[in-house]
Amino acid sequence: MNHGYLNDVIILFAATVLVVGVFHRFRLPSILGYLAVGIVMGPYGLMLIKDIEITRHVAEFGVVFLLFTIGLEFSWPLLMRMKGAVLGLGGMQVLLGTVVIAIAGIYFGLDMATALVLGGIVAMSSTALVIKQLTDQTELHTRHGRNAVGVLLFQDIMVIPLLIFVSSYSVESDTKFVYALLQAIAAGIVAVLGIMVIGRWALRPLFRGVAAFRSNELFTLTVLLVALGAAWATHLMGLSLALGAFIAGMLLAETEFRHQVEAEIRPFRDVLLALFFVTIGMLLNVRELHEVWQAALLIFVALSLVKLVLVLLLSRAMGWSVAVALRTGLILAHGGEFGFAVVALANGKGLFGPELTQAILAALILSMIAAPLLIRYNRRISDLLLPMRLESEDTVREKIEHAASELKNHVIICGYGRVGQNTARMLTDEGIAYLALDTDPVLVQNAVKANEPVRYGDATNIELLKAAHIERARAVVITLREPHLSSKVVEKIRHINTEIPIIVRVPDETEVERLLSLGATDVIPETVEASLMLSSHLLVMLDVPVARVVNKIRQVRNDQYSTLRRLYPGETTVNMVLGEGGEQLYAVRLAANSRAVGQTIADLGLEQMSVAVTAIHRGTHRIVEPRPEERLSAGDILILYGSTDSLQDAEAHVQGRRAEDES
Repeated sequence: MNHGYLNDVIILFAATVLVVGVFHRFRLPSILGYLAVGIVMGPYGLMLIKDIEITRHVAEFGVVFLLFTIGLEFSWPLLMRMKGAVLGLGGMQVLLGTVVIAIAGIYFGLDMATALVLGGIVAMSSTALVIKQLTDQTELHTRHGRNAVGVLLFQDIMVIPLLIFVSSYSVESDTKFVYALLQAIAAGIVAVLGIMVIGRWALRPLFRGVAAFRSNELFTLTVLLVALGAAWATHLMGLSLALGAFIAGMLLAETEFRHQVEAEIRPFRDVLLALFFVTIGMLLNVRELHEVWQAALLIFVALSLVKLVLVLLLSRAMGWSVAVALRTGLILAHGGEFGFAVVALANGKGLFGPELTQAILAALILSMIAAPLLIRYNRRISDLLLPMRLESEDTVREKIEHAASELKNHVIICGYGRVGQNTARMLTDEGIAYLALDTDPVLVQNAVKANEPVRYGDATNIELLKAAHIERARAVVITLREPHLSSKVVEKIRHINTEIPIIVRVPDETEVERLLSLGATDVIPETVEASLMLSSHLLVMLDVPVARVVNKIRQVRNDQYSTLRRLYPGETTVNMVLGEGGEQLYAVRLAANSRAVGQTIADLGLEQMSVAVTAIHRGTHRIVEPRPEERLSAGDILILYGSTDSLQDAEAHVQGRRAEDES
């Protein structure tokens, strides 16, 4: 039996693991790694993978499962809540973007059908890329984040008629493209209604019956059957496979099995979608780029500028501020994964010639390389372009100095976001004056309109701190989200005022010691404080005396949260909290012949190994912070705290056999 295709699969997966690993190391989107693998390994690169037809057919199911999972996120209640962003902003962006690019395409000699498909491709953005990046930046639920998600939702919906039209198009047919579009939409409506009627009647009882068996294997097989069965049904009508999967996902979104279905389908979606992007990369003929680079660059510029300007103008027309409008436009100013799917389908249908296909692919890839940078730095770019940021530093300093001219014994708040505003309200309630600095121009403008003592300014600028009269301030509160910026502010303040109290808010406890060493008076980690508040409420509800609860919390804070950093390592804990080589808890059970049995903690000399015994479990009894003279017994479980290497040495030391056992 010939297994030659297995060589291609091994080469493909080995290259993908290597390249995507490198991309992750540099915090670049995985999709760029998949595209790079396809470009390098494909028939136009190193030619290690020459026959891509089998791979391409399998990879098409990646798009099927992607549409299926998007359907799981889509519902009428969600559409109603976001109808302004989805139907208004999203609808106008797709419509006007498609029309503008189509008109430009016709001007450059394309026929109307090709120009419209090109316009539809350009109008799409990458849902996967945007959602992931905004989530990583904690901007998903901001105003510009919600607007971008609303537009993406409408784009995802509009992919369906675009795919219907392209899949129904035939170069040999004399049918006009408008008639083909209407025919495709009509067929789509019939298919949608049929799947929805059957699905509403059958899916919920089906999954309830399957769930009753309590078999993950059977549940997964049923999910695959539903997704692929719906895709097969639309394919029989000459429509896109993805259309049926989308409808099936939308129907399952209304059932109680939605989250479990998504969890079961995700591994198949991720692997096959990765394969899909690899095959898309294989379509790019790098050897012919020198012939199409001008067209590719033109499409890339048109794609980025048209979407940016359109979203900016439409957002402003809907009443959003310039900053929100600009940041929304920057987030969406790129091409998307569905563009590749449409290009591949259009190329197979003869809508695009080889040169235009290569130019569009190159433009989309270029835009998706630029997209992570535009999304990641959308605030900085917005700040650079907005009028307030264009004011000279002297003007900014003068405004701050004027606002602080009559202040004395005031508090300077660096960062006027959620935490900063809540702090300001507390100060106001107590009659304590404050001056806040922030670099969000829209936030500052809104605060100034409300007559709040807030001014635009970068708190890391020492001249602006002096303009806020830090020498006569009573305290400084730093609420910036980025710890490295907070560190800069602390350092700048300590250069000009060594006595003023500085309180710093940080996301977690990993930066506490460093900020304290730089001169911060107190550092408040949000995650730890949340656990303290939760624990204190729980203890009070369990009838623990309030005074004892207060003393416990005070002791933890006085110890600078050191006891709360003693965590058992886990897959995420070590990476996210402890850091590589960080300190952690480790349990050691003493065997009957262990060296430590019969000795005191002091006799072991663990302090010299930088290891502490934080507790001892002895039967049902737990000894917290045991004394150095505590004598150890066989069966004791020692809870040790130290670095990974130190803990390994300590375990070997305490577990070593006694001399009489070795003799």
